[in-house]
Amino acid sequence: MTNLIQDSLDATDCRILEHMQEDCRITLGQLSERINLSQTPCWRRLKKLEDSGLIAGYRANIDKKKAGYSVVGFSQVSLNDHTPGNTDHFEQIIHNFDWVLMCYCTAGSGDYILQIIAKNLDEFYERITEIRRIQSVGSIQTSVGIKEVKWTNRVPVRPSR
Repeated sequence: MTNLIQDSLDATDCRILEHMQEDCRITLGQLSERINLSQTPCWRRLKKLEDSGLIAGYRANIDKKKAGYSVVGFSQVSLNDHTPGNTDHFEQIIHNFDWVLMCYCTAGSGDYILQIIAKNLDEFYERITEIRRIQSVGSIQTSVGIKEVKWTNRVPVRPSR
C-alpha cells in the first residue's frame, strides 16, 4: 500500500474505517446511517477502500483466555547467522507455528520479536525449546505477560485534507 491511499482519505472515508474497525459485521444500512450517507455512495466508498487494499480483510477477534491460552509470552530472538538463506528459513518456520501470533524483524539488540501463546507454562517451555532448536537461532530472551493492559488491532485513521 502506498501513501497515495492515505493521502486520498477524507473525513467520510475515515468514519467508514472507524465504524468497520469497531464492528465489521455492521450492515450497509447501519453504516450508511451512522455516517449520514445514502447506501449506494457508502457502498462505493467501502468498495474503494477494500479494492485499494486499505481494508485488508475481515476476521473475528478470539479471546485467548476463553480459547484456553492462559500464557502469553514475548520472545526476542537473535540469530547467529544473518545470511538471507538463514533469515528466510527462520521466517518460513515461524510462519508454520500457529501459536506464534506475531513476528517482527527488528532493529536493535535482537533480530526478531515474537508473541507466543500457550495453554500453560509447560507448553510454553516446549514452544520456546522448539524455537531454540531452529538452526540459526543464537539466543532467546523471553518475558511472560502477567496482565494484558491493552490490546487492539484498531489503526487510527485521519483525513488527509
